[in-house]
Amino acid sequence: MDEVKDDAFKGVAERLTLGITRILENMAGVADVCFTDTEPAEKRSLLSWEQKNTCILPEDLRDFYLTTDGLSLTWNVKLDNESVPLGCVRLNCVSRLCPLVSPVSLFSLPNAPSLCDLDQDDKEPESSPHFDSRSRIFELDSSGGNGKVCLVYKNCTPGVVAQNSEVWFLDRSLKWHFLTSSFTSYYRLMITHMGLPEWHSSFTPYGPSPQAQWASLYQPLTFADPQEPPSDPHLNRLDPSRAFRTKTKTPPKKKPSAQSGATGTGRAAAGRGGAKR
Repeated sequence: MDEVKDDAFKGVAERLTLGITRILENMAGVADVCFTDTEPAEKRSLLSWEQKNTCILPEDLRDFYLTTDGLSLTWNVKLDNESVPLGCVRLNCVSRLCPLVSPVSLFSLPNAPSLCDLDQDDKEPESSPHFDSRSRIFELDSSGGNGKVCLVYKNCTPGVVAQNSEVWFLDRSLKWHFLTSSFTSYYRLMITHMGLPEWHSSFTPYGPSPQAQWASLYQPLTFADPQEPPSDPHLNRLDPSRAFRTKTKTPPKKKPSAQSGATGTGRAAAGRGGAKR
């Protein structure tokens, strides 16, 4: 019975993670691949969330929650005989799909600062989400403290049910970066990057920090420079002129041989003799 349960659990994990768990387990240097299985969410909890937040969950996100109420996949790497945490793929459960901007409390100070104040001096494009009532924002993942992945409903009207949603990334400087137009696209993107540190920053102008770029050794194809022209994704091209820059050596000057020196002396003497004549 235990073997049957283990096989069933591995089948569920492989199906939900699109086979990433098996790839990680067979990857050199990777250890402690841990997938946390959760029970499906109840339909009444989804309906309660929609009524409470005046939003309709996207169909693909609803199907995900009816399959598993959240997702957690972590894995480590071996460095100097120690297991170091590296990858983390996580999605909040329905109960933790909370609004990013909390409603103003009756007991809060009248002039207390809030995120809505940022919209008064907003230099972001009009297509970006807003912290005021124009958008409804819910946190999907905390991104390991490097920002927040959010389910965003834009162009909202108070009292009207919002239906269309997108997935955006809010970095630590409170700048918005578009990720995908649907939850399914984001899910595939998340699985492809295998939860590497700061992978969401790949969709920002500054990119991942130097401390996180070493993790690209475990998934180098996803850390391509967007400024470079597209090339074959299955080839790692190396430009020796850029990778191995050395000083240009000047060729040594050739010393005149003895024969050429004697010939030159003879010619000079003949010239002097002709001049005396």
